[in-house]
Amino acid sequence: METSTKWVTMDDGVEVFMKKWINPAITPKAILQISHGMAEHIERYSHFAQYLVSKGIFVYGNDHRGHGYTGKRMGQFGYFADHDGFERAVVDLYLINQTIQQEFSHVPHFMFGHSMGSFLARRYMQKYPHTIKGAIISGTAGNPGIAGKIGKKLASREIRKRGGTAPSPFLNRLTFGSYNKKIPHPQTEFDWLTRDTSKVKEYIEDPFCGFICSNGFFYDLFVGLEKIHDDQQIRKVPSGFPVLLISGENDPVGGKNLTGVYKVVKQWEDNGLKNIKTAFFEQSRHELLNEMNQLEVYQFIYDWINSKLNE
Repeated sequence: METSTKWVTMDDGVEVFMKKWINPAITPKAILQISHGMAEHIERYSHFAQYLVSKGIFVYGNDHRGHGYTGKRMGQFGYFADHDGFERAVVDLYLINQTIQQEFSHVPHFMFGHSMGSFLARRYMQKYPHTIKGAIISGTAGNPGIAGKIGKKLASREIRKRGGTAPSPFLNRLTFGSYNKKIPHPQTEFDWLTRDTSKVKEYIEDPFCGFICSNGFFYDLFVGLEKIHDDQQIRKVPSGFPVLLISGENDPVGGKNLTGVYKVVKQWEDNGLKNIKTAFFEQSRHELLNEMNQLEVYQFIYDWINSKLNE
């Protein structure tokens, strides 16, 4: 296996860090593009990527704006852009996809989106479904509804008071403050991520993880959530577009008893999507790829991709 990195310049001049995991000795059967979550970075997916490469699937991913090496080069963590930040991050995924297509144009491409990255991937499905053969949506959330509208107003107020790039402990608490409540005897504030305490420790010790995002970022996030739950936008996804939706049964992001996730599936179905598969993993929390049963999850994702290659 071989890894390499490069910088890809976006159409607004921002340089985005991209990494790939490949085996130059073989022709891949598929490409998986990863859209990582909030306050983390692409390198955390290395173990998963190595597994897929061993099975003939090459993996690409980038550090989103305000995250990882991209954020470091921007000089700003937890901030997307001055205007339309959520849409910008989705366009970045498209431009990264086009970069990958230059290398492997005759191989089916899939997208994996986790958590915030799942929101970006769901928007990508609405805008660029023709560029990928299917999407894997992991650790996603349902429509926040009125709470999202209030969040957007509060973020707007915080931007006016403190500026768009200022970190927002207030909005961070509002968004994530309750997630650990469902975890019995939590040892850290990030126990809701996974039952694997070594992975939680790694996350806490990683300088590219767990930072508090900005007022502007939270505003962009609420705008993005509105878009991905808009019926009109969902109807832009072709009815036969393949989607695998996976969550841990104890993932607080999915809502109580995953009610938010079930609502996502129902809304998709109500708007004509017919090729949806769901899998909910017992006992698992938010980061399925870092859970105690991670190899079971890896295999499940691989099997689903393989099944779509044969359709």
